[in-house]
Amino acid sequence: MRIAVAGGGPGGLFFATLLRRMDPSIEVTVFERNKADDTFGFGVVFSDRTLAGIHEADPVLREALDRHGRRWDDIEVRLKGERIRCGGNGMTAVVRRTLLTLMQSRAQEVGAELCFSTEVGLDDLGGYDLVVAADGTGSRIREQLADDLGVQVESATAKFIWFGTDYLFDGLTFVHERGPHGVFAVHGYPISDTMSTFIVETDEASWRRAGLDGFDATQPAGVSDVVSKEYVEKLFAEQIDGGRLLTNNSRWGNFHTRRTRRWHTLAPRPVVFVGDAVHTAHFSVGSGTKMAMEDAMALARALTDHSGDLPAALEAYEEAAQPSVRRIQDSARPSLSWWEHFGRYHDVFEPWQFAYHFLTRSISDARLARRAPDFIDASHRAWSAEYTTDPLATRFERAGWAAPGRFVEVATDADGTPTAVHGTEELPLAASPLPGRWGALLAAPGTEAGLPEACGRLARFAALPDRDRPVLAAVYGGTPLTRTLLCEQARMAEKLPALLIEPDADRDHGVTTVLSGRADLVGVQA
Repeated sequence: MRIAVAGGGPGGLFFATLLRRMDPSIEVTVFERNKADDTFGFGVVFSDRTLAGIHEADPVLREALDRHGRRWDDIEVRLKGERIRCGGNGMTAVVRRTLLTLMQSRAQEVGAELCFSTEVGLDDLGGYDLVVAADGTGSRIREQLADDLGVQVESATAKFIWFGTDYLFDGLTFVHERGPHGVFAVHGYPISDTMSTFIVETDEASWRRAGLDGFDATQPAGVSDVVSKEYVEKLFAEQIDGGRLLTNNSRWGNFHTRRTRRWHTLAPRPVVFVGDAVHTAHFSVGSGTKMAMEDAMALARALTDHSGDLPAALEAYEEAAQPSVRRIQDSARPSLSWWEHFGRYHDVFEPWQFAYHFLTRSISDARLARRAPDFIDASHRAWSAEYTTDPLATRFERAGWAAPGRFVEVATDADGTPTAVHGTEELPLAASPLPGRWGALLAAPGTEAGLPEACGRLARFAALPDRDRPVLAAVYGGTPLTRTLLCEQARMAEKLPALLIEPDADRDHGVTTVLSGRADLVGVQA
């Protein structure tokens, strides 16, 4: 059997290594469009929790991390002069070029043929029994077959740019600064003894106000945006002790989340995809390198388990690899959304609550407490210092209506539509103004595309005269993310208290929601 791998990144190289180890009779050739020592980007990072399976499959990554990597346990959040740390987040990073060099040597050692400076498409690979497309997010092969794969792409509104720096962070560090044109944030982490990765994010309005939209995006790959480099270097000068930013194809972009229903096809010839070519997840949650290497493991195993039956092997690969990728993508969406709105959180929250809101964007209070009890304890103490009691036991009062705690019962009609909130007295809920004290009832949309319309309804409620203005906005339906975003719009933009009505809320969810400032109250069916 002859297999061609298009793309010599970690996914393609790891697949070639594993398959040659499992079945040396299979001929594997890797085609990489760049030179052997070319690489775009700076470092790759892996969490301790994700490494066991990769290490077991082949020691190349373990050796790279042990010999050349930088490991840390704490996440640090820097905001308004404060530095807040959260432990229990074991991670290791390594320079991408170093990792690739070791993986290239390992693949050649086991007999894979590597062809550099060779860009290939399907028409170039007619003599192979199988084409493995590991050619990244800009995959030419995927574009040739996209109609049959069921590709969906969502583009984030936040802008990001990737630099390196000669400033050494202690570990994964998130830095937030409000400059003259808006709020900018950094994901920084060490990747060697001399260098850190430095990813900058901002919203499009701030990006344009800063004049960072002038770079000619038609410039060939490898040309960096020097104007943006100088702007960011000056903005964060104090945070990196006057250090330099380093460029490597550094230019602004919008993150694209790609989901693909089918990862293989048998016509016009057998082709299977791994890594970013068919799936992406925002870098604040998942490592694209890690996911590509896990794909490689699943594909190599499927091909050897179903030797001689290629259709069955490719089906088995999808069944094995797709569920974990979808879970990561689902958890990445709330994280990506956080980065689309972090400017609002920067302005509204005190540093402790900002950090808590950030670190619970994809995890609950109780789960994070198992990992970082000191951080959770400090967050609860910060709330108690202001309110003198625990979050859910804190009294809520507004416009003459009160609830003795933040976890409240909600009455519903026969169809499950909320009708009233129980408190010191029953507060009726309605989608249009009522006489006396009342709560505005808002159905969250099923997708984020419906949020502008829902926010428009919310704005009209908030603009009512004081005598007609609702006590709170009660949000139900939709998805967990759209409910949360609508509650935050009520609290942070319209200055209207928010009641988040959850179908399956428990006390852990309630604590997380209230302590993070996502909503003032959490409601469950009476």
